[in-house]
Amino acid sequence: MWPTSSSQSNVHTDEIFTELKDKKVENIGEELTAWADTNDREIARLKEAEHFRKQYLGNVAHELKTPIFNVQGYISTLLDGGLEDELINRKYLERAEKSIDRLINIVNDLDTISKLESNMNRLEMEKFDIVALTKEIAEQAEMEADKKGIRISIKGADNLPSPFWVLADKHYIGQVIVNLVINSIRYGKEGGLTRVHFRDMLDKILVEVEDNGLGISKEDLPRVFERFYRTDKGRSREQGETGLGLAIVKHIIEAHGERISVRSEPGVGSTFSFTLKKVNLQELNK
Repeated sequence: MWPTSSSQSNVHTDEIFTELKDKKVENIGEELTAWADTNDREIARLKEAEHFRKQYLGNVAHELKTPIFNVQGYISTLLDGGLEDELINRKYLERAEKSIDRLINIVNDLDTISKLESNMNRLEMEKFDIVALTKEIAEQAEMEADKKGIRISIKGADNLPSPFWVLADKHYIGQVIVNLVINSIRYGKEGGLTRVHFRDMLDKILVEVEDNGLGISKEDLPRVFERFYRTDKGRSREQGETGLGLAIVKHIIEAHGERISVRSEPGVGSTFSFTLKKVNLQELNK
């Protein structure tokens, strides 16, 4: 007996339902797989954030502990009789003051990073001549450079106003340049050279701070922008550095939506480069 058209229709419908059910199961499987992958990535991110938080708190505690214990030691010595000894009292008070200054610098730098991360400090964007600002900062850093016989060269500083105008927060960008120039001096060699030059990159201005100093090893290079990371820990602390300077620099540049990078070779020197939004000179004349 041949199947009727009605029975043929029922078989066809059953096949369609079966196919749809199979597809639905496949879709659910794909969604579950995607959900599991997303959750795995989120768990990994949270674990990494927790590790970073613990490491950061440990670094903060370590950095604060040293100057606090120093101050405690100096004051205890003075209270135990050193205060009456003229050969000791002034020397220990000066050392205590230096440790307190270091504490203040650490707290101020931590506060700056915290505000940048939480967007509490809104950028006050303005148009300014980046070469003129750099020249002003270089003149302020000359005394520090003279101690090591280092010459600071600013490309285009003799022909102001320059063609290199940017749209940025002048105060914060000044902080970036101060940090990079002072670093180039501190880690520069005796009788060395710090050069700052500028390049027109269509809609950006590239700023480069270059020195011919100690350089940075390949192992240290990926970590130079980390908080409290120092390539020369003992020397950095002696010079009163908090280990937060380059972290602040990175935060400031990224807050502008830009990027900073570093190239370096041990014994040859380092170059820090960052970009800023360029101002069309025709706009200045309007």
